[in-house]
Amino acid sequence: MRLQNKVAVVTGAGSGMGKAIATLYAKEGAKVVVSDINADAANVTVEEIKSNGGDAIAIMANVAQENDIQNLIDTAVDTFGTLDILVNNAGIMDNFEPAGDIEDDKWERVFAVNTTSVMRSTRKVLPIFLEKEQGVIINVASAGGLQGARAGAAYTASKHAVVGFTKNTGFMYATNGIRCNAIAPGGVETNIGSSMTNINEFGMGRIQAGLGVNPRVGKPEEIAEIALFLASDESSFVNGTVITGDAGWTAY
Repeated sequence: MRLQNKVAVVTGAGSGMGKAIATLYAKEGAKVVVSDINADAANVTVEEIKSNGGDAIAIMANVAQENDIQNLIDTAVDTFGTLDILVNNAGIMDNFEPAGDIEDDKWERVFAVNTTSVMRSTRKVLPIFLEKEQGVIINVASAGGLQGARAGAAYTASKHAVVGFTKNTGFMYATNGIRCNAIAPGGVETNIGSSMTNINEFGMGRIQAGLGVNPRVGKPEEIAEIALFLASDESSFVNGTVITGDAGWTAY
């Protein structure tokens, strides 16, 4: 029960890594706010948590919308009285477009979901954490936020931005009892591929060599264990950094 009496918000928790994180947090004693753009999927996660004796609520949120983020955090606090942990997990892929093939609306959508949402939700929870002088922020970045050939230019840039934002936030508030870290997953079995619509053949062809050296694909539960470590007091000296979970993919 490493998260006993903690309140956690997890975005994109209707499936994949977010669902695994929310489920594990509840198992470890946290009250979990399960957020997802798919309300039905969020409700399924909540039902599974409750069936195992956990405490959770579902909130539909499109993290690309400021109003939804405001409502998400406000409802979490109204329901459970406070907030201790924020996990910015929601994300989408691009279609492996290189710079020359990017369309403005696609670029802006990827950044709205993957990057701007991280800033907005962090900005929203900081007054809560600063008043308590305690709080944990965990951003799900990507191996694509560390390397240049794991996706297209938009996704790669968006996740690099998340890494930079994480480091800056971790340092800025380090003396206020607030920690901010990121997880950089490699290939993980999730449904993020469903956000791809028309894969760019040139871009995909250029990253094939890197895909070929990936040791293996991970399970969402393996990323959840990293998120548990970062949320718990066991990582009290870990701040402003990125933990990579990719079976050694980026080590090549």
